Amino acid sequence: MYKFHQDKSTYFQWQYRTSAEYIIPFISEHIDLEEPKKILEIGCAEAGVLKAFTEKNHKCIGIELNPNRVKMARAFLAEEISAGLLDIVSSDIYDIDMSNEDYKFDLIILKDVIEHIHDQNRFMRKLGHMLKPDGLVFFGFPPWQMPFGGHQQIADKKVVSILPYFHLLPMSLYKIVLRLFGESPKRIAELVEIKETGISIERFQKIIKKEKFTILKKQFFLINPIYQYKFGLKVRKQNSLLGKIPFLRNYLTTCAYYLIRKPR
Repeated sequence: MYKFHQDKSTYFQWQYRTSAEYIIPFISEHIDLEEPKKILEIGCAEAGVLKAFTEKNHKCIGIELNPNRVKMARAFLAEEISAGLLDIVSSDIYDIDMSNEDYKFDLIILKDVIEHIHDQNRFMRKLGHMLKPDGLVFFGFPPWQMPFGGHQQIADKKVVSILPYFHLLPMSLYKIVLRLFGESPKRIAELVEIKETGISIERFQKIIKKEKFTILKKQFFLINPIYQYKFGLKVRKQNSLLGKIPFLRNYLTTCAYYLIRKPR
């Protein structure tokens, strides 16, 4: 596992900078962020992404399952919470009461989350119920087939963490390789779950179409924006021609941004 995964203060700052420098400019064409909005982030981790929105006086809620990350988010953003701009909720999204008007949002954010969700069709329908009329959803995710789409960078053994594409092995062989390299049963279970839920660009767009959301904007990256902080790499958008080639684009696109609108 890379050291920055353990340094939550640094990772929080990277979340914040990615949000301020890339996510907000990406969505601003379709939502007026000069006026206060109600914003939800699902799987907010330490809530660095939301910090960029609270700076603009938006009322934000972050939902996070991991209690340790909830604790850190509340510590990092204590002033914003005290000012009434932010609430951090420790909950499963499926446990949220849809009749509660507090859970109707202008914008929902999922940054590196959809690829961890089981039953993604059901989840998308859930999002529709949590949006105000004309509400928007931002997604940022790594296509499954990209070099590190299996999140192998979280592996305990360095050789595994830097090995591209091997998550595409058949499941039985994948587990054998992880065991041979000495990964712990807990880490293997985590990586196997990601293999079960990883999502391609084509599958994502199929779900969007089935649930009748409208794609307002999309952008594929050859070099993920957050990689400039993690690895010192220059951000690069995907070649427009390659980005139009189904399936092949998944292998060379490290991040996909989408902005979608609620069905009318």
